Amino acid sequence: MTLDDYFSTGPPHERPVFDAVHAFVSTLGEVYVEPVSVGVFLKKSGSWVELRPMTKWVALSFPLARRVAHPQIARKPMEVGRRWFHWVNLRSPHDLTEDVKAWLTESWELTP
Repeated sequence: MTLDDYFSTGPPHERPVFDAVHAFVSTLGEVYVEPVSVGVFLKKSGSWVELRPMTKWVALSFPLARRVAHPQIARKPMEVGRRWFHWVNLRSPHDLTEDVKAWLTESWELTP
């Protein structure tokens, strides 16, 4: 499935959020984009970041080596092995704050 095919059926807020996240993470290094039926996966060597469309936002999930407590963290972080998975709800590109960018950068450096 191409990105255009994927976004042709999604909510209108999804593409601008994806574009903002993708533009930022592309500054970190080479990112592979995989659109699937449930969202868009951004991959480094394996799965790294997930963007899943919801009714009013896009749920961004990413792993860290530590647990973060912050108002932008939308769900209770989940510990899986040595990683903590976090979720941030992005309603628009403006929700991609400097804090979220810092967490994505930290996650990038953590992920092989």
